[in-house]
Amino acid sequence: MKKTHLAQPLQTGDPIIKLDSITKAYDTPTGPFTALHDIDLTIYPKEFVAIIGKSGSGKTTMLNILAGIDRPTGGALTIADARIHGLSESELSTWRGKNIGLVFQFFQLLPTLTVAENIMLAMDLVKVIPADERRSRTIELLEEVGIADQADKLPSSLSGGQQQRAAIARALANNPPLLLCDEPTGNLDSKNREIVLELFAKLNKRGHTIVMITHERDAGAFADRQVTLVDGRIVEDSRG
Repeated sequence: MKKTHLAQPLQTGDPIIKLDSITKAYDTPTGPFTALHDIDLTIYPKEFVAIIGKSGSGKTTMLNILAGIDRPTGGALTIADARIHGLSESELSTWRGKNIGLVFQFFQLLPTLTVAENIMLAMDLVKVIPADERRSRTIELLEEVGIADQADKLPSSLSGGQQQRAAIARALANNPPLLLCDEPTGNLDSKNREIVLELFAKLNKRGHTIVMITHERDAGAFADRQVTLVDGRIVEDSRG
């Protein structure tokens, strides 16, 4: 097999993500299926990494493992100094709330809450931000993503691009060290797609570590590092 080129880190020091020989296998009606094969990957703070692959490449499985939504069947995973696959479900939920900001393709905003209430709910659940500071922080985050004027509207009154920016603000609510984004532009038109990708690039320049799952190679060009998955294996790791 061709040796994978590994991108050199932007900086030295402790990684924020380290995967050592991560494997994920599932039992299916037709027999065992391995979604990830012995994945080795190290990501450092302040990197913007796009994990690129077609449907079935294993990229969503990788994101679910990084987020602690799923557990590997082999190997070791360390994120933000925690061996997360060794945590109980309750410990994992607490850890995720403090350390991971999640952005999904279909926004997942609660429809009966305003945009601001969606963001403050994330703070209420984790309790990292003092209660008397949550509204002001929410407005600051909405200003950062460019939709402060939509704070007291329901998600249904916003465009898709505005909803995704609201979802990004929610992901930032508790100031997590890591943003994980699952096909964040997959449900957007070309104009809003570019707005969201430029927003990620801006957040990265401000110091946020971002891992973005995408099947769109041109979207990956907004990242400073591209990791390509094929059939559950890393076949390329390079800098743009």
